[in-house]
Amino acid sequence: MNSAIHPKENTNSDLAYQKAILGSVSRTFALTIPLLPPAIEVVVGNTYLLCRIVDTIEDAAELSPTEKQGLSKLFLEAVLGEIPVEAFVSPCLDALKGYSNVDELDLIAHTPTVLRILHTFPDKDQAAISRCVSIMSDGMSHFHGRQTQAGLKDLAEFEEYCYVVAGVVGELLTSIFSNYSIEFAKQIKGHEQLAIAFGQALQMTNILKDSPEDRARGVSWKPASISQSKLLKIAYEKLQDSMSYMLLIPENEVGMRRFCFLAFGLSIMTLEKIATRKEFSNKSEVKLSRNTVWAFYAFTKIAASNAPLMKAFFYVASKQLRKLSIKNP
Repeated sequence: MNSAIHPKENTNSDLAYQKAILGSVSRTFALTIPLLPPAIEVVVGNTYLLCRIVDTIEDAAELSPTEKQGLSKLFLEAVLGEIPVEAFVSPCLDALKGYSNVDELDLIAHTPTVLRILHTFPDKDQAAISRCVSIMSDGMSHFHGRQTQAGLKDLAEFEEYCYVVAGVVGELLTSIFSNYSIEFAKQIKGHEQLAIAFGQALQMTNILKDSPEDRARGVSWKPASISQSKLLKIAYEKLQDSMSYMLLIPENEVGMRRFCFLAFGLSIMTLEKIATRKEFSNKSEVKLSRNTVWAFYAFTKIAASNAPLMKAFFYVASKQLRKLSIKNP
């Protein structure tokens, strides 16, 4: 047998695994990531899985902050090539024996597969991904010891948390998009802050949506002294910046626009549902129906390359958020 074909075979089976596990660990990203041009779809998908491993460690309620910090450190060292990947996988799976999400455990077991794919990317993309995973892993380790029912100390700490878990992903997307599109690289110059707002807006949506479940396990990622109305207002402002960010993506880069616009639209519609009620006890109450998601998915095909249509959607879909912003100047 010709041994020269083995690397290609490995790459194909690795990519097949990446695609399959992405659909298992995130319905939303399994929907949005394939909208990207093929050249960067695999890069963003791989990055999402690396971030998901960091997230799984954070979500493991049975682990102490010290155990989480130790595993995050091992993961980062494995990503950076400082230790063999098995030196992370074995202790991590051992520590997560009682963890209920079998897909996330399977992803951790396949960390070698995810890293093999990472090492096929251009050096510039690998450097951007390593930076993102380093900031996220170190940042989450910093916050592991701050998980309390009372919430984060203040707005500044909340913004910092949203940066290390999502704002940094906005920066990473900008790097990957810039490596792929010279025109976007020119457009975004001087406006890089918008990328952080894009990531933070999506994260704030998740924090607000997941708050009942977090509260049930004795955790809050919301700032202790800030009302939900104020948080919705801040999220709305970040969505306005997100719109500006998307409009800097060249119109002919339809895949990049659609990827961002789909995540953006789902975020707005979720926040709008949250804004219509004073409180909710389960995230299912503010979850978008499958029909709503698919209808908006179809709409992105028409709207993503049409700036007036994108702006019109934002205006119509954010009625309650606008009202809250006026009430909470």
